[in-house]
Amino acid sequence: MIRFAHIEFFYALLLVFFFVFLYWQYNSWRKKVSRKLGDDKTIERLIEHRSDTKPLIKFILLLLAFIFLVIGVVDPRIGSKLEKVKREGIDLFLVLDVSNSMLAEDIKPNRLERAKMAISSLIDKLQGDRIGIVVFAGNAYKQLPLTTDYGAAKLFLSAIDTKIVPSQGTAIGAAINMAAKSFDNNKHNRAIILITDGENHEDNAVVAAKAAAEKGIKVFTIGMGLPEGAPIPLFDKYGNPSGFKKDRQGNTVITKLNEDMLREIAAAGNGAYARADNASVGLSKIYNDINKIQKGEIETKQFADYEDRFQLYIALSIFFLVFEVLITERKSKWMEKLDFFGK
Repeated sequence: MIRFAHIEFFYALLLVFFFVFLYWQYNSWRKKVSRKLGDDKTIERLIEHRSDTKPLIKFILLLLAFIFLVIGVVDPRIGSKLEKVKREGIDLFLVLDVSNSMLAEDIKPNRLERAKMAISSLIDKLQGDRIGIVVFAGNAYKQLPLTTDYGAAKLFLSAIDTKIVPSQGTAIGAAINMAAKSFDNNKHNRAIILITDGENHEDNAVVAAKAAAEKGIKVFTIGMGLPEGAPIPLFDKYGNPSGFKKDRQGNTVITKLNEDMLREIAAAGNGAYARADNASVGLSKIYNDINKIQKGEIETKQFADYEDRFQLYIALSIFFLVFEVLITERKSKWMEKLDFFGK
């Protein structure tokens, strides 16, 4: 496994494009000046000992030296020792609604983005718990299996949007069943957090929550939205707003939070319900409830020791710098033997 000690220095690699642009500008300027001095044959006789390819080769070597220097500063570290680590926690699946109704803006910036922000904050609070992600709309999909790699969880979370599930709808029951089946056979305490606006059009979610509870899995629900509801925005292919969703009669569709449904699901799943609004998403309350669940011992494997590898990249950077110095644009008697490239 590879880690980077100072990953923020990777941004310095953007300077490579700037250097290439400067080099291109310099060559363009040099050619314009040469044309003003005379025709090509005259200029060639004046600078007959100057190589046409060496300046480019020297520039490429300098770029390589810079790239490896940046990688060296970032300091890649290789995991050298894998060992078992025991920690206490529970297994937790986050089940997130990604149907189009989650784009409603009664909660700012919209229901889905606010839910993702809250989930990210929740992940930051977890200690020792394994977390997985299931997304759903017309169908349910396991986005992330159970893991203690919270960095990976936040990476997967950032990629979630309403386009990630091809069929629209709100199959809450299928999503609960998917999460319940995704727990492994370890005897850990398990919980599901369902985050949705509660508009269920596909199946019996209460039955699914009850079935999960019978397996010892608690089902918590968080209602995203406000009771008065909001229209569902539409966007063109460029991502620009293009109006609101309308029914067959041409009336604007208003999506409303179905709190009764979510309370029933939480009750059937031996969990609790919390409602999100513009002031709070409700995950803090649910997190406190989850913390009351007795945590079992979880055994995972992780790298305990990491060895620095910056020396290799610094050495390569120095090598390319020295190599660049040994290549001259004009031949000289004392450098001819070290000149690796001809005219």
